[in-house]
Amino acid sequence: MSVILELNNTIVLSHHWIKVLQVGVPSQVDLVPGVIQAFILGIVQGITEFLPISSTAHLIIVTKVFGWKELGSKDFVDAIQFGSVIAILWYFWAVISSLIKGAITAFKTKDWESEDWKIVVGIAVGTIPALTIGFLLKDVIPESSLIIAIMSIIMAMLLGLAEKIGTRKRGFDALEIRDGILVGLGQTLALIPGVSRSGSTLTTGLFLGLQREAAAKFSFLLGFPTLTIATLYKSLKIFKMFQSGELPDNIVILLIVGIISTFIFSYLSIAFLIKYLQTKNTLVFVWYRLAFGISILLAIAAGWQG
Repeated sequence: MSVILELNNTIVLSHHWIKVLQVGVPSQVDLVPGVIQAFILGIVQGITEFLPISSTAHLIIVTKVFGWKELGSKDFVDAIQFGSVIAILWYFWAVISSLIKGAITAFKTKDWESEDWKIVVGIAVGTIPALTIGFLLKDVIPESSLIIAIMSIIMAMLLGLAEKIGTRKRGFDALEIRDGILVGLGQTLALIPGVSRSGSTLTTGLFLGLQREAAAKFSFLLGFPTLTIATLYKSLKIFKMFQSGELPDNIVILLIVGIISTFIFSYLSIAFLIKYLQTKNTLVFVWYRLAFGISILLAIAAGWQG
């Protein structure tokens, strides 16, 4: 009897130490599959971040469909957005540097009617709502496939409406501080998965009478501070988790691959959309978003758990 009790105690103790070891050791991601996943996630992030179709929605759906739990975590996909930040800075460097120089000159000369001053202040003020609300609600915003589908359809209809009733008479040089405030408020909607940061800001800009190209350009510039701050926050979190041993040893390599892939396809996406909207409307994105949302609803109705 004592032998049986001793054997049972040994088994219980062994199970205890197995659990301890399982908790203490992070799940490893094989390098080759991990690199492929990181590169694909970078493609998805890069393309969908700037097209008005929601990067968050596509990343969530892609990782759920393929079952990429390790690299599909919100911390990883948010961290590779750094590639999108670099792409905006690279593509719009001349515009950004010109705006900053112009705003500094306007401040020194107290020229509050300067176009550069109005645009820079508009971007600064428009960034506050998204950062504030995003920080307060960062842990309570749901990320279900059903919400993604519904919001994709709703935003498709709003973009279509903005395309139909927008006057498109105002260029980039006609921007006012109030445009930054209103487009910034529109940007806060992007905290809901399926809305799209570029989609909500582009839609708001069209409603305000901006030309398509001007609305897209302002959308990218307005999103730059928010995207940069959010990405730095997530990157710092990833760094701390790596230092404490909570992440796989090869996570740095996978992050680099994801960031490079994101940068390449973000740059291509920005260049494509700016050129596309010079001569064409946004209806192709309206129809795509409708198809995307309806497809998810049909999949859920067919039994997909999402």
